[in-house]
Amino acid sequence: MRSVDIVSTAFRNAFRSRLRTSLTVLAIFIGAFTLSLTNGLGTGINQYIDDTVASVGVDDVMTVTKASDEQPAEGPTEYDPNQIEVENGPPGQTATALTDADIDTIAGIDGVESVEPSKSVMVDYVQHDDGTRYQLSVAEFVPGMRLELAAGEQVDLDAAEPELVLPESYLEPLDLGSAADAVGQSVVLAVTDATGAQVTTEATVVGVAEPGVITMGGAIPNDVLTQELYDLQTTGAPEAETTRYAQASVSFDTSGGATETEALQDRLADAGFTGSTLEDQLGTITAVIDGIVLVLNGFAVIALVAAGIGIINTLFMAVQERTREVGLMKAMGLSSGRVFSLFSIEAVVIGLAGSALGVLGAVGAGQLVNGVAGDLLADLPGLTLIAFDPVSIATVVLGVMAIAFLAGTLPALRAARQDPISSLRYE
Repeated sequence: MRSVDIVSTAFRNAFRSRLRTSLTVLAIFIGAFTLSLTNGLGTGINQYIDDTVASVGVDDVMTVTKASDEQPAEGPTEYDPNQIEVENGPPGQTATALTDADIDTIAGIDGVESVEPSKSVMVDYVQHDDGTRYQLSVAEFVPGMRLELAAGEQVDLDAAEPELVLPESYLEPLDLGSAADAVGQSVVLAVTDATGAQVTTEATVVGVAEPGVITMGGAIPNDVLTQELYDLQTTGAPEAETTRYAQASVSFDTSGGATETEALQDRLADAGFTGSTLEDQLGTITAVIDGIVLVLNGFAVIALVAAGIGIINTLFMAVQERTREVGLMKAMGLSSGRVFSLFSIEAVVIGLAGSALGVLGAVGAGQLVNGVAGDLLADLPGLTLIAFDPVSIATVVLGVMAIAFLAGTLPALRAARQDPISSLRYE
């Protein structure tokens, strides 16, 4: 019997007992469906994070803070004048403040191209044309970031005049009209200085940002506006208070790859500082997502193991029912290897049918979920909650087929080892 004949015969025999095979295929379908769906969930979320990082484009910028050996204490923390609240951190989280001397030290470390201390600005409100005042937060912006804009252009950090990119959600409240109409208009920003007086300054809207991970933090000012707000906010404060920073942004050369980046982090650590890239900061998020997906995949694997047991049972029954048939084939010269291949291919066919149906079902379910999630997660444009990577899909199908092959090994070996004379006498 030629190889082609063995394959075609295996395909026909796989569905000889339709009910039994269908139930086994159903078990495989459940496992492959779950595995594909959970992998798609992990792929979609991680892809969104990767796209966000790519759009930020700040792989050559490192956030540097003062290293501290002290472990977070439970309950109230003793006051330390050198501690400063961490920007964009959990409420109440503090770190040792950086000083101008620290900034100079960081600038002198080998591999640091430039260093800019982060100036924390707390805006009281934003207003347009003496209208209603609305609370507004400002987010730090570093070179290389790219915002998704509804209109206008990216903020020019080096512009001589104060300018900012305003979130799209502020257009209607501030009566700025459409996104295109808002570009070029001026808004008033207010801060409270160290004496308790409220002071204002103006800035020009150069762009309107669509909702996203970056712009959810608020408006994006250029350097001139940030410095102006910071100066107004620290008016009347002691000089020591105006030269204390929670963190600094360090620019470095990425041409050396991960090895050189780690070497720079080591040099910063030796100098008493902690440096983390955006990839480091997002690594925890992706690790949590991967962990959740791994747990969900565990349930899918359990279903596939159960399906493998079903394949063993199905093929053992097939071998028993076709004992005389196997004996006849071996009596006519079919080798044990060919018999083994015949039943192994049957197992693979069952695995292929179940995995293919499971993947197709997962893709269909994913499209439905994405349609619903598109409305629920409208504030995260570009997010595809469940994304299917062709490589992952192929891996699922091939993996299930491999499990099916292994599950079919015992029944196939039993069939291959049958004595033709005894098989022909089997009743």
